[in-house]
Amino acid sequence: MVHPDGQLSHDLLPGEKGPQDACGVFGVWAPGEEVAKLAYYGLYALQHRGQESAGIAASDGQRIAVYKDMGLVSQVFDETTLNTLTGHLAVGHCRYSTTGGSHWANAQPTLGATPHGTVALAHNGNLTNSAELYDKLIDKSGFPSRGEMAQGNTTDTALVTALLAEHPHGSLEDAAMQLLPQLVGSFCLAFMDEHTLYAARDPQGIRPLVLGRLDRGWVVASETAALDIVGASLVREIEPGEFVAVDEHGLRSQRFAETRRAACVFEYVYLARPDTTINGRSVYESRVEMGRRLAREHRVEADLVMPTPESGTPAAIGYAEESGIPFGNGLVKNAYVGRTFIQPSDTIRQLGIRLKLNPLKSVVAGKRLVVIDDSIVRGNTQRALIRMLREAGAAEIHVRISSPPIKWPCFYGIDFASRAELIANGLGVEEIRASLGADSLGYISEDGMVSATRQDRAELCTACFSGTYPTRLPDADKLGKNVFEARTPVDSSPRREPGGPSVARRPEHASAVSIDTRPSSDDGLSRRTAGRTRISDQDPGVQDGSTGCDPGPDSDLEDLLLPEDRVPAGPGTPSAAQPATQPETAKDA
Repeated sequence: MVHPDGQLSHDLLPGEKGPQDACGVFGVWAPGEEVAKLAYYGLYALQHRGQESAGIAASDGQRIAVYKDMGLVSQVFDETTLNTLTGHLAVGHCRYSTTGGSHWANAQPTLGATPHGTVALAHNGNLTNSAELYDKLIDKSGFPSRGEMAQGNTTDTALVTALLAEHPHGSLEDAAMQLLPQLVGSFCLAFMDEHTLYAARDPQGIRPLVLGRLDRGWVVASETAALDIVGASLVREIEPGEFVAVDEHGLRSQRFAETRRAACVFEYVYLARPDTTINGRSVYESRVEMGRRLAREHRVEADLVMPTPESGTPAAIGYAEESGIPFGNGLVKNAYVGRTFIQPSDTIRQLGIRLKLNPLKSVVAGKRLVVIDDSIVRGNTQRALIRMLREAGAAEIHVRISSPPIKWPCFYGIDFASRAELIANGLGVEEIRASLGADSLGYISEDGMVSATRQDRAELCTACFSGTYPTRLPDADKLGKNVFEARTPVDSSPRREPGGPSVARRPEHASAVSIDTRPSSDDGLSRRTAGRTRISDQDPGVQDGSTGCDPGPDSDLEDLLLPEDRVPAGPGTPSAAQPATQPETAKDA
């Protein structure tokens, strides 16, 4: 039986992946509540942040049980599974691969046996000093002989779990307070032992993490939208550099580092749900305001403002409001087209992107269009859309983008294309316009984008636009998705240790792993069902399959592109039924 991988609308075509965002984390401490079901619905609200795998860990005070698998939240869990995850606290995770590849061994939450009990940990973000921490662990203790790293987990999450287990402190809380200051990069952690829920956020607060209150408990989540869906009220954000613990004695907070806020501005542009609030600012209102500012910066005479569904809609609404040009939908999106295991015939393959979007000819024919999108990565998707709109009879096509040109890679959890593939890295605005086949092209200014968020510019990370990074970056050979694979000893492949438990492999029909923490002769895993840095043009750390996690604005459409869709479109561009004759440039190939 083919096992679904949960990837709805991206990665169909190798090498055509758009920006992908850091994963979603959720934690709940609520005695008397069905915590696994609360975690399930919380992850459902965060599904946009990660669609490769999902998992939930729950504790009844005696044992932590984890169920995780590849796929969407709705594919991994059902009523029967959730009913087996009983207890008073739980943590959940939905993943896009950051450090470490996309396979079952790297699904989260991770489990680890510590000297004081068990830890189950979920991580949103990407550490930039993983290689340094890994080398320190190996130098101190050798390659782990137990735990998830020994079983083939190559994520920075498993590394943090192993480091927590190595600390000889009096409690997991003490170990965390010693370890957290050593982590560099972006991290929002939701983790637990048998009795306590913990949460921590990096000193820059690069990724969002919020605290919510239930009638009988507490919740932590990546976005406020997840609080809404479980009926929790927003208390506040987890502060950058803050460590929070929740148990039967209530909530307590400690600082492990001073706040040096540098929140990711791309969360406001695209990554977060529009119904989320970040640092007091509505994401939806930010995007609408970006559209208004875009209209002031790049006005044009036109008949219709239309979005690229769905990512360009709020900005298109703002552009229409400010410009006075009517708003309309010129494209119809088929929400049910996604990854398929049925290979299309040559005839069906010719439909290309039209499987996903279809122009409304009665709306666009003869019109001067302003097409709004949130960003351009490679440009392939926009190029295909322009071709389709011209074939539908559009008189003029003016493209407006509600973020500045993306020129730099992200090392904090967004998997952009490599810098060599970013169209804005090698071409100017006019060259990009010509490549896309648009009549005009305008990007919002960086000042306009930042102003729309109503955040202090000094407290935002704009590295993908400016090249200025809020943390130190290591050498290129210590960055990248496969940094651990390159360092793993050749003789440390998963195996059965003499006299020990068999290593965890993905089960045939279930994906449950638990650690029984009651007194036992075997404490191993058992099977049961500062300153800112600017990098140079050498682009350190950019490797194939870089880092990151949520499909970006181009990725859900690029999977369906045909070769002719990658050729610049213009008024004389041949239709889809005719082969294109224009040669591709090296940048657009």
